[in-house]
Amino acid sequence: MTGAAGFIGSTLVDRLLAEGREVIGYDSFDPFYPEEQKLRNLESANRSSSFRLERGDIRDADRVRRLFDEGRFGAVVHLAALAGVRPSLERPAVYADVNVHGTSLMLEEIARHAVPQLLFASSSSVYGEREDGPFRETDPVERPISPYAATKRAGELIAHSFHHAHGTSITCARIFTAYGPRQRPDLAIRKFADLMLRGEKLPIFGDGESLRDFTFVADLVDGLVAALDHDLGFAILNFGAGRQVSVLEIVKLLEKALQKTADLDWQPAQTGDVRRTWADITAAREALGFAPTTSIEAGIERFVDWLAGTR
Repeated sequence: MTGAAGFIGSTLVDRLLAEGREVIGYDSFDPFYPEEQKLRNLESANRSSSFRLERGDIRDADRVRRLFDEGRFGAVVHLAALAGVRPSLERPAVYADVNVHGTSLMLEEIARHAVPQLLFASSSSVYGEREDGPFRETDPVERPISPYAATKRAGELIAHSFHHAHGTSITCARIFTAYGPRQRPDLAIRKFADLMLRGEKLPIFGDGESLRDFTFVADLVDGLVAALDHDLGFAILNFGAGRQVSVLEIVKLLEKALQKTADLDWQPAQTGDVRRTWADITAAREALGFAPTTSIEAGIERFVDWLAGTR
């Protein structure tokens, strides 16, 4: 699994280990956020004899080749990527290098070693700016509005070409705004909670009415595990909660859970941010039985409980 030390990756690692599976994690520990947090994410996994962590960059062709040469893999989960819409506007070439070139190198080794299955983490950002919804996998996605979104769409297209050429079973998971324990510090819910606990202002971009399909990480992982257990040939599936919540609603829920009052700092809308995300999860439900169960209220409470335990 690439990106194994991250928010989603480490949560998925723990789930797979709990089910008795063997996992090799591969992570570069990119300094996008502190290595200390990523190591803490893997504390439980590192106590398991069924887990091994390897450090490395997905762009390091020699290192990736050695990793594949050392063992036979029943499946590859490819989560590693440079994340974030706004940072991608400042570093588009680096995002393309990691997310497109790095993914291509992984696919080369998957094909060379005839690994039967790949689960690739795509993103809801591929849908671009939309006024309607919910978003369906059959919708056109040829107008991304950030370099990050463009790299994720490119990854899907490259994955399809490898499926066509080599027959690898590939599921591209379009992930919608994941949140929960271990969330990255740059993501809205974690960022807002940290600022509120420090008594600092919360930046609210635009009118605060942007809508997101916030998806609790345990529900997401349910779907990812199901995708690993199904050979769908080539599939692109939405993994979201199937409902929308505004940024200001999130602030109110955090105020209640943290028992803090937010001090809002209104800012202009940001280039690259979409007004809404909203997943139609019919296809994932029919193919995998994907059925998220965590309400946004319960998810925020569970996140806050985890955050309290880190302080």
